[in-house]
This record gives sequence, structure tokens and C-alpha cells, in this order.
Amino acid sequence: MSQQPRSSSTASNDNWRAGLRPPPRDDRPQTEDVKATKGIEFEDMFLRRELLMGIFEAGFDKPSPIQEESIPMALTKRDILARAKNGTGKTAAFVIPSLQQVDVTKNKIQALVLVPTRELALQTSQVCKNLGKHMGIQVMVTTGGTTLKDDILRLSETVHVLVGTPGRILDLAGKSVADLSECPIFVMDEADKLLSPEFAPVMEQLLTYLPKDRQVMLFSATFPIIVKDFKDKHMNSPFEINLMDELTLRGVTQYYAFVEERQKVHCLNTLFSKLQINQSIIFCNSTNRVELLAKKVTELGYSCFYSHAKMLQSHRNRVFHDFRNGVCRNLVCSDLLTRGIDIQAVNVVINFDLPKNSETYLHRIGRSGRFGHLGLAINLVTYEDRFNLYKIEQELGTEIQPIPHIIDKGLYVAPGAVDEPAGQKPAPQQTQQQQLAQPQQPAPARQQQQQPRGPPPSQQQLQQQQTVYQTNGQPAPRQNGGAGQGAARGYPGAGPAGGRPQAPPVAQR
Repeated sequence: MSQQPRSSSTASNDNWRAGLRPPPRDDRPQTEDVKATKGIEFEDMFLRRELLMGIFEAGFDKPSPIQEESIPMALTKRDILARAKNGTGKTAAFVIPSLQQVDVTKNKIQALVLVPTRELALQTSQVCKNLGKHMGIQVMVTTGGTTLKDDILRLSETVHVLVGTPGRILDLAGKSVADLSECPIFVMDEADKLLSPEFAPVMEQLLTYLPKDRQVMLFSATFPIIVKDFKDKHMNSPFEINLMDELTLRGVTQYYAFVEERQKVHCLNTLFSKLQINQSIIFCNSTNRVELLAKKVTELGYSCFYSHAKMLQSHRNRVFHDFRNGVCRNLVCSDLLTRGIDIQAVNVVINFDLPKNSETYLHRIGRSGRFGHLGLAINLVTYEDRFNLYKIEQELGTEIQPIPHIIDKGLYVAPGAVDEPAGQKPAPQQTQQQQLAQPQQPAPARQQQQQPRGPPPSQQQLQQQQTVYQTNGQPAPRQNGGAGQGAARGYPGAGPAGGRPQAPPVAQR
């Protein structure tokens, strides 16, 4: 007798799903980081139909491992302490249960999501809006660098989910503009950063504005000892999830190129001409070096934006928006964009300056290889960096190989695009709509043996064991992006944008 209702329910589900308009299916191969699931479906989680509609229309097909583990437990209103790799779907893992618990008839803030950077706040709020668009949920994002007046006016209206950075949220709560007294859900994304000495005092003050019976959810890829202190003090028997059997993403191939400091720009020029780049992010260790490098890259003839913390917020927002939409191929930035930023079209990350610690390195290379796809991480290493390189390998339990003369495109380019010539040809002067390049999508991952390495090699050994990517002062052909007329821009305003990459058809997670 129980068979008939189940058949009727299945038919009904088929009918409502038939009317949805999901994005084109992304058929790129994926690694076990997102495929090693238990087979649970979103429909098995007893979510509202309106929320399921948003999930499927956002292009979500099946839950990733972190979503499978955290969503059912979060729906029981238990505290969550979750650790998972970059780019494996952590945002949806806390957004979905948060939206499920919102009562739209109640004119109160019911979920507070804290993130460490303004760009990540914008991205997370957009995920909330996309997934909850059929539910009537009102989402607000607030960050520093914007006028407080606009936030005060917005909070005079209905807000169910508030996403923001800690300083601005504390300011609004302290002025009694944001009423958090009935907010039952408190989420911290990139929790290790939010609990660092930079943010810790602000977090302690913020918690005093929330009810004592709140649900606390912490998500991050790295959990230092300070997270344990927060757990013991502010969390109630949290359900702990650790999907970090290994730290680095399986789909990201890592290389280093040993160069002298004065050779770095020439090395970068050669990489641009040899690699099949869809979009790349290039990291520097200081804001001054970001601007200087962006200027050099543009002078070499490649399309380039830059972004760092000292820029006007409106300019940062425009760079982030346009780079995500494929207006420009290369982005030079500081560690501003190491946390959580999800741009599916990025297949290459270059550390122009090697970071000083393994945690920053892990977050940087995690900007490629998003959601189980493949990517390439290349580190430009000087003799002074050799001990940091060794330390990063030891702490992450990985091996960063010397860069080969020819990099197998199958490691980071889709099978259908592997036969295309390497490098990107200069885009002619066209309208923005005409400046389109073929999307580059990764191929199946290569299984790499991880072997322990000895102490850092000497300068002579490093030079002997690998190909040094440089041009000996002669610029390589300008094949990646557009012409070099126009200055490097902190925001797109002058000069041609160059060849425009096309983002793969997949929802942002």
C-alpha cells in the first residue's frame, strides 16, 4: 500500500523539475574530492521544494562530500565544525541549511554569515540569493568601504539573511541598527581567518549580540589551534567533519621554476606564450608589487586587471565583477583574493612571489581546480625562497615538481581543447561582445606519487635539475590576451580588454 503514494510523489517531482531552467550541464571530468559521495540526493534531505528549485536552477546536481555530511546535521540545529578542501562546495554546505530554517513570515534577521573579505561577502550573498530566489527570502550584504547610510536604510526594511565582514556587522549591531537578538544561526566561513588576532576581538564582541541558544557553524580548509579555543568556549558539542585526508587538491598540478628576481617578468612572459590559459590569477606579496607587475604585464601586451586592499572599494568590486564575467584574462592581486573566491574559468594560478607560509600557499593554489576540476599552479622561486618552498612541501605533505620544458596540457585543459595551439593569440580591436575565446576546460587528473624530499637543494643543483623558464631579455610572442595599448587597470576604464575567456557552464559554489 505504500508503493502507490511513492509513485505519485515521484511523478509530481518530475513535473516540477521539468519546468526548471538549469544552466548547461558541465561535463568536465571531476576528481574524487567531489565525487567520493555516499549517493545521497538533495531530495533525500527533506528540503523545501522552493529551495530545491533554486538548488537545481543554480546548476547543482548532487551534493558534494562536505554537503552530504554537513547539511543533514545542520538541519538538526546542531553546531558544526567542518574542515574541507578549497573549492569542494563549502558555501552551499552552510547556505542550504540556513535558508531551509528561515521563516519568511518573520521580519527578523535569522541567519548571520561572516566572511573575512569584501569580495567573498559579495560572492556568498549572491549564492544565497540564487539558491533562495523562489523562497521570498531577503538577503543583504554589508562590508566596510561603503556608506553606512545605505546599510541603515536597507535594514529598515525586511532582512532575513545578513552576510558581511565582522567590522561592519559589529558597527551596525553596536548602533542598534542590526537587531541580532533573535538570530538563531551564526555562520563563520574561512573561520581560521576570522579567529586570527586581526578579527578575534571583534568576534568576541559580536557574539554578545546574538542569543545564547544560537546554532554556530564553522567552515574552513585550515583549522589552527585558535579554532579549538573558540570551540571550547562558544560551541555546544559540535558535530566535527574532517574531509582533509590530504591537504592539497588532487586536481591541481604544482610546479616551481627556479629564477633570479630580475628574470621573473621574462619567465612570466614565456609562461603566457607556452600555456593554454583560460583565465589566470597571479599573486604578489605586496600591494606595490601588484601595481608594478600589472604595469609590466600590460606593457608586454597582455590583458590585465589588478586588485589589492588599498584600492577604492568601488574599483575592487568592478574588477571582481568584470574578471568573473570574463572581460579580462589575467588578474594580478595580493592575498586579498586567496580566501573562498570561486571563479570556475581560472585554470592557472601563478605565484609570482612565493608566499611565506603553507596556509597562504594552500589557499592561493585553491583558486584553480574548483569543484573537483583540474588546474595548474606555478611558483616562481628565487634562491632566497628555497627554505620556504621546502617548508611548504613538508607542512602540506606534497611535492612541488621542477617545471618541465613542456607541460602536458591534459593536466589542465579539457580533452576537446588539447589539440588547440598553446598560448592565446592577440585579439583584434573588436567590440566587447565579439571578443570571445574558446573555453578551456580541464581533463582527467593524473595520479601523482607523493615522495618525501630531502633538505632544500643548493642554487647549482636547482639550476641543473629543471628548465628555467625565461627569455633572456627577449620578450616572447604576445599570444595570451589582447594588445598592450592601455595601462594596467585597477578597474576597467582605459585600453582594450584583450581576448575574452568564456566561463564554463557551471554554477558558482
